[in-house]
Amino acid sequence: MIARAQQGDAAAFQMLYEAHKRRVYSICLRMVNNTAEAEDLTQEAFLQLFRKIATFRGESAFTTWLHRMSVNVVLMKLRKKSLPEVSLDETLDPQNEDGPKRDIGKRDDRLAGSIDRVTLEWAIAELPAGYRKIFVLHDVDGYEHNEIATMIGCSIGNSKSQLHKARMKLRELLQQKNSRM
Repeated sequence: MIARAQQGDAAAFQMLYEAHKRRVYSICLRMVNNTAEAEDLTQEAFLQLFRKIATFRGESAFTTWLHRMSVNVVLMKLRKKSLPEVSLDETLDPQNEDGPKRDIGKRDDRLAGSIDRVTLEWAIAELPAGYRKIFVLHDVDGYEHNEIATMIGCSIGNSKSQLHKARMKLRELLQQKNSRM
């Protein structure tokens, strides 16, 4: 299929797109945490794939090569974004009603997502190795149960069962963490 796509076969390229679109979207979504932007970046990644497929030499797995290309597309987009500039004087000037407000002791919603992400990463790291592997492959990397079963040498039912147990354990860990806060 890859060789056919490298020769310009549109049907082969369409098959590659259908086979890998969920995985690429998952990568983009994880990196930007915005569904609309992840969809745009997924399209950009496949445009890049269309332009660069001839350079794929097969020295690594195609999925590895596509993953790296997708990550690079997202990183290039993130580099182009500039951070908003806020004057330090504005943050301290109580007379400026249009500027940012200082609310000491108030929850900072801009940081809440980062804190939640750190908590989730901690909870995933706390999972037993088998649960963590299945969870990451399915819910993070976007692999299907039949692909996971082939990769790690287990049955599809076992993959589904391990994923369910991993999600239950994650829920338990996150509830414990939240009750302590």
